Order: sequence, then C-alpha cells, then structure tokens
Amino acid sequence: MIAIYARQSIDKADSISIETQIELCKRECDPSAADIKIYADKGFSGKNTNRPQFEELMKDINDGLVDKVIVYRLDRFSRSIADFGQAWENLQKRNVEFISINEKFDTSTPMGRAMLHIIMVFAQLERETIAERVKDNYYSRIKQGNWPGGPAPFGFDHAHIINENGRKVPTLKTNKNIELVKRIFYKYAENNVSLGMIARSLNEEKAPCIKRKVWDNVAISRILRNPVYVKATADVYNYYKDKGVSFSNFIDQYTGETSAHIVGKRSASDRRYSDPGNHVVSLTNFPGVIPADIWLKCQYKLDNNRQIKNTGKGKYTWLSGYIKCGKCGYALSVRKYKNRFYLNCSGRTNLHICDAGFCKIGIEQIEEAVQKELANVIAECSADINKCIPKPSENRQKIELLKIEQKIEKLIASLAEASEVSMAYINKEVEKLDMKRKELLKSLDSPRHGSHKEYRDVIFHQLSFEEKKLVLSQFIDKILVYDDWIEIEWKV
Repeated sequence: MIAIYARQSIDKADSISIETQIELCKRECDPSAADIKIYADKGFSGKNTNRPQFEELMKDINDGLVDKVIVYRLDRFSRSIADFGQAWENLQKRNVEFISINEKFDTSTPMGRAMLHIIMVFAQLERETIAERVKDNYYSRIKQGNWPGGPAPFGFDHAHIINENGRKVPTLKTNKNIELVKRIFYKYAENNVSLGMIARSLNEEKAPCIKRKVWDNVAISRILRNPVYVKATADVYNYYKDKGVSFSNFIDQYTGETSAHIVGKRSASDRRYSDPGNHVVSLTNFPGVIPADIWLKCQYKLDNNRQIKNTGKGKYTWLSGYIKCGKCGYALSVRKYKNRFYLNCSGRTNLHICDAGFCKIGIEQIEEAVQKELANVIAECSADINKCIPKPSENRQKIELLKIEQKIEKLIASLAEASEVSMAYINKEVEKLDMKRKELLKSLDSPRHGSHKEYRDVIFHQLSFEEKKLVLSQFIDKILVYDDWIEIEWKV
C-alpha cells in the first residue's frame, strides 16, 4: 500500500494547503496504483509526533501494511531531526520507501539514501547533545547540593525544600530505617565485628533489607561506604583527598552540618572506587546522621579488608558459578574433605536462611547428568555439530604443531656450526620431530567419522576444564540442585 501524508498547522494565504499537498503526492504514484491511503493532520505542529493521523500511519507501517510513504516536503512529515531519524529507522526495519517531492528525496535511489544518511548524522548529533545536557544538568544539581535523582538510599525518602533563592529543590529526609543504618555503622566500628556477623544478626531478626531478599556482606558494605550518612567534616574531606577524588566544595565548607555525595563508577568485583580521579564529592542540602569519627573508622576498616578474588573459582568443578540451591536460590560451592566432595549452600552457611542438605546427590552425579544433557542439546541445535561447540583438541594440536616446527627450524639452523658428533644427534632429533609433525598433520587432515553420539562422547572427554566451562556458558543459565535431582534452565 502507498501512504500519502500531509500536514498543515494553520491556514495561511502563502502556505500550501493539505488538498494541494495530497494532489501533488498523487502525481508521484503509478497511475495504475489503486491501493493508496491518505493520512492528513490539519491544525497540528510538526515539532513533535503527537498527531493522530501520523500515529495511525506509524501503526500501519508497524503492521506491515505500507510499502511506500510519500510527502510533499520533509518538514510536513517532521520538523524534528531526532523524531525523523527515529521514524526513518522504523521505516528501514520494515523496508518501507520514503519519497519527499520538494527535496526530490527518494530512498529507492542511492542519492536519496545518501541524503537520509546525512540527516541521520545530524540526528545523532542532536541525541548526543541532549545526553550531554542531561549529564551537565545532573552534575549541576549535585554541585548545588540538591539530590540529583534516582532511588533514595536506605533510610531516606525523597523530599523537597525551599532554597535561599525561594526555589523548590529536591532533597532527602530520613525515615524509620535510619535507626537500622545507625546500628550498622556503630556495630561495624567495634573491634572483631565483621560484615557477615552483622548480616546474620539482621537476618535473624528479619530486619527489612534494601533491594535484596536478605542481608549479606554486599548490602552492608554499600551502606557503610555511602557518604550520604556522614556528617561531612574536614576529616572526611582529607580522607577522600588522599584517594585522589575531586571536590565541588572548598574544605572550609566541610563543617559537619551536611552530608556528602560521591559520583563516579565503581568496580563491582571489589566494591572499591576503581578510578578515584574520575569521582567527584559534593556536599548535600540535608544533614548527615553518622559522626565523622564513626564513619571514618568504618572506612579504614573496610579499606584494610582483604578483597578475595575469584582466582579459585571452579577449583573442583566446571559447574562452579552455575549450580544453585533449589530451595533458596543462592550459590552452591564444592568443598573437599578427606578426598570427598560436598555441596555447600551459601544461603545456609553464610546467611542462615536455608536448611537444604545434599546427602543423596554428589557433584560427580551432577556433572555426569549435565554433560549428558549438554550433548543431547548440542546434537539437536544444528545439523553441523562442529558449529555448535569449539574444537579444543584440534586447537591444541595446531599449537603443538607450531612448537614442533619452531624446534625443527632451530635445530636445522644449528647444523651449520655443528661437529660430526653433534650433527648426528641433531639429525636424529629432527627426524623424531618430523615424524611427530607428520602424525599431527595426518590427525588434523583426517575427517571425523562416526555418529553424533560417538562424537559427543569423545568431545566431552577431550575438553579441558576451562573449555567445559566455555561450552556450559553458551547453553545453560543455571542449574538448580535439590536433594536428589536437578533442574537445568537453558539459554537455548
């Protein structure tokens, strides 16, 4: 179907009417074309897309009813470059041609498409400019002490105050959970108290948590690290200064009357500021609740905590990171005791919220079952199974072949300065290496034989520990483990 779109905001003596626009657009249509639909918005501005007939046109395009859109002039369709760019992307997805008569704009021609690409460049520029303005506005609100937006920290609610200029500005006010926040700070400031101890205590009393089912080390640490709770003094300023953080306020403004707010990216893996130089600390327009000495004591304690990396992840099983407790949903780890492997639920040992036990099923059984299911899925996912999974053994053979060829080259190069005795030895070594090289070449050149089942059995047996994890990551989201059975949640 051919769609003709016309728009006129107001009737003017020197403006082209909707009727004239439609008539001119019809002249661009094939005389034999019978399926033509008119969309006309009279009395609507082109500064946005809030136009009934325009919205109906876009709906018909999304429904696949339109093959070509014709307009008299580009600004009849839209005066906003960004809006037009978005509409054009929608037309491209559905292979709909666009013709503008006045600009001789026809996307069925190379020149027409080139012109649209130029417009898209300006549309992208406008989008990026808007994003930059939003970012600048965000940082401007922070520097003025206003709450910039987003979820309120635990213990606070959104609110507004009237500033010195008589304007209503966003801020935060405390709620009943702030007493829980105070308990966390004062408790962690004590000697021999860990994050885990506080989390277990809060879970036992069923204290409300922020964005999580239960309290854990991460939730506690995020609260302790947040400067919105501190009464910001010169000591707090110096703490951040030592870390290389930038400031929106001078040190003489750190009187302890307000709290502070830090903006920047953090590394999720170690919960510390990844690049302090890219962070900015600003004073807020609301008071802090935690004395600076208590807050700083918690910071120094957190700074001295040894951050445990995941270097040992997957030490005992290639399923690590994917096996979850079927009862509580938390991660399962594998522990070894006297040459036996045991499944450990973190929800039970760390958080004390689960009573699941795994006496009837072991990690060996789980690995065997998952491997079997993976083999079946891989066989079904493609007729050419070689495209589904990597060929690690082949890659290792190629690496070994390269090493052998390098050894042969070095030995041959040494023949020029070799004695008769050493020459015989070198020739013998070259022959041995050459035989091995030929065997590897023969193995690489030989086609794979046998059924899919035979191939599956061999390939999983050949996979290394890390290669099994790689295959696992491509097909499986997680594995829920119950007392005597498992449930696999697939990505495919």
